[in-house]
Amino acid sequence: MNNQSTGAKTLLWIESHYNSLTKTEKKVADLVLHNKEKVVYSSVTDLAEMAATGETTVLRFCRKLGFRGFQEFKLAVAQDLVSPNENVHGKIDENDKIEDIAQKMTSSNSQALKDTLSLLQRKELQKAVDALLSKKRIFFFGVASSGVTAMDAHYRFMRLGFQTFCASDSHVIAMNCALTGPEDVVFGISTSGSTKDLVDAIQLADANGATIVCLTNHARSPITQYADAVLLASSKETPLQGGAFASKLAQIHVLDILSTIVALRRKEETFQAIEKTTKSVVGKLY
Repeated sequence: MNNQSTGAKTLLWIESHYNSLTKTEKKVADLVLHNKEKVVYSSVTDLAEMAATGETTVLRFCRKLGFRGFQEFKLAVAQDLVSPNENVHGKIDENDKIEDIAQKMTSSNSQALKDTLSLLQRKELQKAVDALLSKKRIFFFGVASSGVTAMDAHYRFMRLGFQTFCASDSHVIAMNCALTGPEDVVFGISTSGSTKDLVDAIQLADANGATIVCLTNHARSPITQYADAVLLASSKETPLQGGAFASKLAQIHVLDILSTIVALRRKEETFQAIEKTTKSVVGKLY
């Protein structure tokens, strides 16, 4: 059992893999997500009939999520239901009071951070940390809203004393990736994991031998095909919500965890870098 050993909750894992599922596998996923209590008491045949698919589709769906079979998958769903996530934020209505909106948004964003923690895999974090500590240069790339997140990451790691670069323009990203090599880390940030301009450039860097780290919301999106380490953030975002703050909060949370681990692994260099950068701007404050 793979994904559960990392602490990821099964229902979150399904959502993260959803876009990579086949049409028939999505039928199974939809049924599980909306009728999870029924799934716990169903046989593989029952579930196949309810989803109007074959038993082989159900088994393929379970294995794609990292389970050995249906029974292991069903057990994981049952464990999720022992302490289900409360949908405490509810739907925001135009007639809600200001304080109710603030409460619902806070609950929703807090849940996004908790879900992100559930999806983070220790071994993937370790691979990202090892890469950042062992390579000479770090390139942070993202397009549109993810480009803003890339700038935040660049700023944070620069202050920790790393040689970092950042770009959000697709042409500049492509040219930078074409010039990378084995001593570089290319850190691609994409909520969808399917932004063609970024994925195509990442492919160039991968061919050049650079170490690829990606931060995305979708575990089997195109960008992950080239990644040496995959960091997952959790946030529900429809096509009409591109750049939603919840997605950005989840991504920043992952970067905060990652940068803190890295800083603790090289405390002396980090302290010196922070001290130097702080002194360099102290005269610019009143």
